[in-house]
Amino acid sequence: MKKLFLTVFGALFVSVLAFSQIVTASSYFNDVSDFYAGLYTYSCNISVDADGKKMAGYALHGRPQILRINFSSPRGQVVMFDGNLLQIYLPEQRTVLQQSVSLATSDNDDISPRGLTLFRRYYTIAFETSADPVPLDEGSGTMVVNLLLTRRAPSEAFETIRISVDSESKLIRRVIATTPLGKVYRFDLTNYHLNVRLTDNDLMYDPPASVNAYNNFLFQE
Repeated sequence: MKKLFLTVFGALFVSVLAFSQIVTASSYFNDVSDFYAGLYTYSCNISVDADGKKMAGYALHGRPQILRINFSSPRGQVVMFDGNLLQIYLPEQRTVLQQSVSLATSDNDDISPRGLTLFRRYYTIAFETSADPVPLDEGSGTMVVNLLLTRRAPSEAFETIRISVDSESKLIRRVIATTPLGKVYRFDLTNYHLNVRLTDNDLMYDPPASVNAYNNFLFQE
């Protein structure tokens, strides 16, 4: 009986610790999400390693749901989302891909770049190891808190998402997303400028008139 009691107590103790960690990580994630929701505008450099394919550009975000990425590599490529329409301009193919959000989902907030609600809804959130800040890279002076998100359902495209949050500013510095097949997509965000003044030209995009346009490309077979 004594051995059984100790075993049950130990299991309960471990469960309480695990639950406490999840709640703490979730609260930390909520703080980060609230911080980003409070920004009117921001800009930053973005570099992408899409399973070995390197890309780089400059991202601009404006309230409520506007996101534009001007790529320097591939040069001239643009991703634009205004809350209703997603546009991807591919200059080498002289093509623009367009997707209406209302066709993609009945919930506009699900594809909002301003928030992190998708992560909270479809992934469990925990600290990768602990809440203690660690260097972003070996020898780096940038200290981050690493969160590990694990998908709740197999329908999600990424099995895990690792988010590195600057421990001082709460800015997201790196996102590493891994698919079930082991493909890795890494996004590094640097040189943030917060609540900067952005013009209409900064946050609007009209693709060249002569390009081929493909509508609702997410649903084309």
